[in-house]
This record gives sequence, C-alpha cells and structure tokens, in this order.
Amino acid sequence: MSEIRIAIAGIGNCASSLIQGLNYYSEKRENFIGLMHYTICGYEPKDIKVVAAFDIDKRKVGKPLKEAMFSPPNCTKVFYDKIRDGDVIVNMGHVLDGVSAHMKDYPEERRFVVSEEPPCDVERVLKESGAEILLNYLPVGSEMATRFYAECCLNTGVSFINCIPVFIASDKGWANRFKEKNIPIIGDDVKSQIGATIIHRTLAKLFKDRGVQIDRTYQLNTGGNTDFLNMLNRERLISKKISKTESVQSMLDVPIPPENIHIGPSDYVPWQKDNKVCFMRIEGRIFGDVPMNLELRLSVEDSPNSAGCIIDAIRCCRVARDRGIGGVLESISAYTMKHPIKQIPDDIARNMVEEFIKGERER
Repeated sequence: MSEIRIAIAGIGNCASSLIQGLNYYSEKRENFIGLMHYTICGYEPKDIKVVAAFDIDKRKVGKPLKEAMFSPPNCTKVFYDKIRDGDVIVNMGHVLDGVSAHMKDYPEERRFVVSEEPPCDVERVLKESGAEILLNYLPVGSEMATRFYAECCLNTGVSFINCIPVFIASDKGWANRFKEKNIPIIGDDVKSQIGATIIHRTLAKLFKDRGVQIDRTYQLNTGGNTDFLNMLNRERLISKKISKTESVQSMLDVPIPPENIHIGPSDYVPWQKDNKVCFMRIEGRIFGDVPMNLELRLSVEDSPNSAGCIIDAIRCCRVARDRGIGGVLESISAYTMKHPIKQIPDDIARNMVEEFIKGERER
C-alpha cells in the first residue's frame, strides 16, 4: 500500500504521543495493544508519514519535527524516542486566537512562547508537501484558527481530522461544504481510549439499561499540561463543556437537567504534567426509589490515551479517499469523537466502523 501523508497543526503533547506511537507500532508488530486493528484495509501504522507541521512556539518553529516534538512546553511521557522520518521542519502557523492572553503570567517552560517569524502560506505548504490529511491539534478554544485551517483544507482538497472541540464536522454548514467538494472529514473532539468521557458515557448507558434513574452527576478533571493551563480561561471552555456534556447526555432517554450535571476541566495542577486525574460521581435511585451513588477516580497519561484512536481515524480517512467518498465519515467520527454529527452508542459505532472497513457501509 502507498504511504498516508499527513500534516499536523499544533505540535504539542498529543502530536508528540501520536508520532512516538507511529514509530513504536512500526517496530512492535506482535502482541500489540492500543489499536483497534493493526491493519485497516492494508494500511499499517508504518504507512503514516508526517510531511508537514505547523506551530507558533519559538522553541519549535524552524526545528526538525523529531526535535520540536520533545521541546517545551511539551511534557507528555516519552515512551519511544527512535523517530524515523522526523526531519520535516516545523512551519510558523497562524496564531489568530490560538494563544490565551493569561498564559503570559506563567513561566515560559509551562506556556506557549510565540515566535516572531512571519506565518507561512499554509495552503502552499499543504500542496507542496503532498499532504492528504490535516490533523487539528490546536489548543481548546481556537475557534478562528480551526476555521482557518479547515478553510485551507477545502481550498486544497486535503481531508480534515478535527481533534478539538470546535464544531466543524458536526456543523451542517461545514459538513456540506466538505461533502460538496468530496473531501472526507472526521470530527469533532477526540475521545480517549479509556478516558473520563468514554467511561462516563458507558456508565450512563449502563445505569439506563439497568433501570437506574440518574439524578445528578459530575466529572471534575485536573491536569498539568498546556491544555489545562489554556483552559483556565473559562471563555475558551464553552464548546469543550458542550462537547463533553452532550456526549454523556446522548446516552440517556431523558436528559439530566442542566443544574444537575457538571462535566468539564476543573483546574490546572503544574506537577501533574500530562497526567490527567478525573473525579466522577453519579447519584441515582434504584428499585423502590432507594438512593445509591457511585464515585470513581481515574488517573491516566492524557496524550497517549487518544493517539490510538487517531491512528485508526487517519487510516479510515485514507480508505474513504481511496473509495472516492467525501463529507463526514459518520461511523469513525461516532466511534472516536465526543461531538460527532450523529451521537451513536459506542458498541454500535464500533460495529459501524467494522462495516465501513469491510466496504459494507459507505461512511
């Protein structure tokens, strides 16, 4: 099979984990864990090649990707450092609303430090690199910047995988534009492999299926990476809270009243680095209206937790391109994203992806 040529906007912790994983799974072919399939329609992790990269931090711009991916403020766990094909130079992206003003109050090693280099011509870079798919790993709240990169994809025929909670693939207007140009798109807001939202969704569905009435629930998350620092600006959290809350509410026949559900990032704890800690509580009533409650604590490295989902999404996106399918890929979006255009229970979405891979489902 030919290689899958991808570009990445935002060389942060998630991008670092993804690139480490592409190299790790290129070597580890037996007893692999973490991927839905090792091979999808003939494509293996080794077939994915990063051909273009964009960032705005002076410690990354102009540097080879294999160096930039480990540069501050990145703090994710390094589980594989033998990076092949890491000589791509990181281009200066367009800042727009990608950096929150409050970050300047924090030490440089924890925050973004904007490069003084002029922004590159993104569309030209995409064309000259031969990129087929652009991954959006910009900070939460980058509404203008995300729309800018989505527009670049529409203008160049490049597919868009939107890993953050800015509503592009789940917005009918944007979705129709990608469909009209026959360009596959996946989004929005990536789910982790075993993260707070997927567990919360699963428990909510379990309670419903077992006849338990959920009265109240919360999900409180803390972390120490730049994503959590960025989200101290609560104005940047609007779409994130919508994405996470709708993901859980969609599992219920009757939504929980807004005053009784709280789901979202809660605080920044620097020493946690890329470790995310989730505190979850569900209060409900069982047989005879007898009250019960569940409390859960989850601790996981945040960025590697989503990388496997994206490797699967990239390969499904390439399969769609091979088949001449454009528009939103509903099956893989529902399986790997918190805010897809159509919310579907995860077990059903998984079966839909299998049908898509086999060619039994168009999208």
